Amino acid sequence: MIHLDYKSGKSIHEQIYDNIKALIVNGILKADDKLPSVREMSISLTVNPNTVQKAYKELENDGFTYSVKAKGNFVAHCEKANKEEAEKLLESLRQTLSELKFAGVKEKEIVSAVNEIYKEENHD
Repeated sequence: MIHLDYKSGKSIHEQIYDNIKALIVNGILKADDKLPSVREMSISLTVNPNTVQKAYKELENDGFTYSVKAKGNFVAHCEKANKEEAEKLLESLRQTLSELKFAGVKEKEIVSAVNEIYKEENHD
């Protein structure tokens, strides 16, 4: 479910955050799905519980999850996702598109890639 690369330049908590975020964004984890407890996750990944807690806290701060006292952490509903996160992603997309344009990638290729992604989503 979650893969950690100990040779990566990213910290472990960032990798946990990115992995869980990807599972949510790709629809593998759905709204109101319960995440493993901090203890369960730390044991399965053999990392310090504080590392998992930090990743969980960032996911909650960014609107991907919510916590219920004495119950655990759960996947948030899409409409609850943090608007700032969407704005950051759009800015990143703009930067990537500028780089693709500079690299000579044609508009048709980019539009085709975007259409493929949205078609995949509609087939689920």
